Amino acid sequence: MHKLKEEAKELLQQLIETPSLSREEENTAQLLSDYLVSKGIKVNRQFNNIWAVNKHFDPQLPSVLLNSHHDTVKPNNGYTKDPYKAIIEDGKLYGLGSNDAGGCLVSLIAAFVYFYEKKLPYNLILAATAEEEISGKNGIAALLPELPPIDLAIVGEPTLLDVAVAEKGLMVIDATVTGKAGHAARNEGINALYEALPDLNLIKDYRFEKVSDYLGESKVSATIIQSGSQHNVVPDKCVYTLDVRVTDSYTLQEALDELKRVLKADLQPRSMRLNSSALPKAHKIWDVIHKMNLKCYGSPTLSDQALISYPSIKIGPGDSARSHTPDEFIHLEEINQGIDRYIAILQHYFDQN
Repeated sequence: MHKLKEEAKELLQQLIETPSLSREEENTAQLLSDYLVSKGIKVNRQFNNIWAVNKHFDPQLPSVLLNSHHDTVKPNNGYTKDPYKAIIEDGKLYGLGSNDAGGCLVSLIAAFVYFYEKKLPYNLILAATAEEEISGKNGIAALLPELPPIDLAIVGEPTLLDVAVAEKGLMVIDATVTGKAGHAARNEGINALYEALPDLNLIKDYRFEKVSDYLGESKVSATIIQSGSQHNVVPDKCVYTLDVRVTDSYTLQEALDELKRVLKADLQPRSMRLNSSALPKAHKIWDVIHKMNLKCYGSPTLSDQALISYPSIKIGPGDSARSHTPDEFIHLEEINQGIDRYIAILQHYFDQN
């Protein structure tokens, strides 16, 4: 086990020093593939997604998916350290992607390697995926159709090793209010800006009807507005953008329908892909959560959970508050704890059979 933990840290250092911005993950995909092959594991590759199954894979058995991502956001201007240099100081490993979600990924890989040759009551599938940071179509969404049905997905994201059993979804809506053009000096036309004001005032204080046990209220915010082109022309169109964070109390369609009932504007969602999620109350992983006394919460941040239609939990070493921040880091001990936690969860889950 000690060797596996040291290999995980070394692999994370290599990942940090191999740039992997979203849609540019070719080199980290190869790095991950090479590592798994070195462990005697057959690797599959689709775009920049790397996946593998346990040695005794049996199509008749249910499957557990271990998923995390190897793409990163762009480093921001606040870095004082080289974001592409793996630096260890005071027990911390610094570098872009160390916390989000490299620590989770290498911990899941270690857990997969630990169980790889064992005879299990479940299939175990490892998926190191691309394009998570942009919710891209060539990431987990493209890979899922290639995989067998999933009984449970464990999504690796930094959660302080607490369990996110629900996650908010995202819907971006373009709202259009129509007026009638006219000359501003002669008080002609119907000003679309003014026509939009009742909507904007309502949005400012709007509260959705249904409330989630873990995530509380869904939230809608007006974030962009565009109207008019000349100072002396009454604008005939006003377009504003809504950012809608939807809890598991709603499907995206249900949230859209509720907004359509109360707003005057024509509402056109840009996408209906990024769904909210919640772990079904009857799922067997709840027994493991209770047995291990794991802390549960609802996550306001988006992950590949939004694109996985199967029951899932989100858990991993590191802290979400460090993600996308200057001089990102993860504690080396957190990686040790992450590996132990993943293995314990899986062992308890397998022992239920």
